[in-house]
Amino acid sequence: MQKEDPRYHKGILIGIAGASGSGKTLVARTLYEALGSEKVMVLGEDSYYKELSQFSFEERAKFNFDHPDAFDHELLADHLERLLNGQTIEHPIYDYSTHTRKKETRTVGPHQIIILEGILVLSVPRLRELMDIKIYIDTPADVCFIRRLQRDINERGRNVDDVIRQYQETVRPMHMQFIEPSKRYADIIIPHGGKNVVAIDIIKSKIEKLMVEIE
Repeated sequence: MQKEDPRYHKGILIGIAGASGSGKTLVARTLYEALGSEKVMVLGEDSYYKELSQFSFEERAKFNFDHPDAFDHELLADHLERLLNGQTIEHPIYDYSTHTRKKETRTVGPHQIIILEGILVLSVPRLRELMDIKIYIDTPADVCFIRRLQRDINERGRNVDDVIRQYQETVRPMHMQFIEPSKRYADIIIPHGGKNVVAIDIIKSKIEKLMVEIE
């Protein structure tokens, strides 16, 4: 087992949750740029979708990707613990167009600050227990849907009908059942997502204070 890197103490974990299309990635990227890329890494919950290559493409396309069971949260938590202790991980790479993990992985870490973003990261007790700051991005549902529609068509090879069907059948129901209720665990709720400059500045100041405390 890899020894803990003596240059690093326990890292800082910031969890960012919210609906698909709420602006989580923009907030994570803004913090990443503000704090300095040499200290910060961003980890996406989406990379930890469970392996589905044993199913046909047609079967994979019907899976509920917004339910907690769609994710390998145990592996994600194990990787976060390693990163927080100054170790590296083999980060999975997910192919959204085929709904499978790629065979290759990417070695990442260690970094002092880890930003974890994903729709369900505040709904999993083991993940919450590792977080120093818990954030929920609160964005109107219509804005989230439009952003998701644009993203899935432009970046993930989906068509309009499939995106609408998935939104109606799983995305919206799972949001109401799992994602929206996780808001109660947040330390900070941010309206307007990554465009809320005041909220991001406050979070940045808090992270910088935590960095001083662990050095």
